[in-house]
Amino acid sequence: MYLNHFGLSELPFGITPDTSFIYSNDAHQEALNTLLIGLSSGEGFIKITGEVGTGKTLLCRRLLSTLGEDHVVAYLPNPMLAPRELLGAIAEELGLTLADALNDPSFQLIKIINRYLLEQAANGKKVLVVLDEAQCMPLESLETLRLLSNLETEKQKLVQVIMFGQPELDEKLANPAVRQLRQRIVLHYRMPGLRREEVAHYLSHRLRVAGYRGNDLFTGNTAALLWHLSFGTPRLVNILAHKALLLAFGEGKPTVVRTHVVQAGRDTEGARRISWWKNW
Repeated sequence: MYLNHFGLSELPFGITPDTSFIYSNDAHQEALNTLLIGLSSGEGFIKITGEVGTGKTLLCRRLLSTLGEDHVVAYLPNPMLAPRELLGAIAEELGLTLADALNDPSFQLIKIINRYLLEQAANGKKVLVVLDEAQCMPLESLETLRLLSNLETEKQKLVQVIMFGQPELDEKLANPAVRQLRQRIVLHYRMPGLRREEVAHYLSHRLRVAGYRGNDLFTGNTAALLWHLSFGTPRLVNILAHKALLLAFGEGKPTVVRTHVVQAGRDTEGARRISWWKNW
C-alpha cells in the first residue's frame, strides 16, 4: 500500500465512520447543534436525513461520544424490525432482562420499558433511543415508536427519539398512517454534501490526521475536480481520493494530479461522468 510512499501512518480515506477523522465543517456543526438543542428541550422526535455517504452515521457516533452519564442510550444501527421485535431490541439495549421478550405482547413490553423509564427519571437520567438507517423501518414500527414516546410524567417525556435516515425516511413519514408521529418531530436537519471550497480543506484535514506532513498532496485543480465527480458527497470523495493515491503510488509520483483523479472517476460507480471533464 502507499503509506510509506506518502509518509502516512494510516489510510486517510477509509469509508468506515471513524470519529478521529471528523471534519467539522459548517453543515456538520449545524447538524450537531440541532441534535444538542433538541436533547436540551427534552421532548419530541429529532430527525436527521441526508443522501448516502453524507456523514449521518459519523454524526451519530459523534453525538453519542458527547453524551454524559446523565444519558442512557439505546442505539439501534439496523431498526428494520417488526413492532414487537423493535421493543425487545430497545429493552435489550437498555439492559433489561426479558426471558421471553419476543413472546410477550407489545403492550406488556411497553409496560416493562415504562417502569424502567420511570426509574431512570427518578434517578435524574434521560433515556434516548437512537435509530440509524431509520428509512428501513416498517410503518407499524414507526407507530410503535410514537406509542413509546407517549410515556411521560406531568413535567417531562420519559424518552426521546433521534432518527437518522436517507431521504426515503421523509417519504415514509409522509404516509397518513404515521401523521401523528410526523407532527411530533420538533427538529429536523437535512445534511448536504461538502461545498466546493471545503473539499481541499477536507482532504488536508484527513491527510494530517493520517500523519502526512508534506506540501499539498492533491495539486492543481484536483480538489475541485474531486468535488464535481463526487457531487460533494464525503464518502465518494474518500473513494476517489484513495484510488487517486493508489494510481500516483503506482506511477511512483509524489503528488496526485488531474489524470489520477480522472482515472479514479472512471473506475468508480456513482461518480459524475468523466466525459463532462474532457476540457479540464
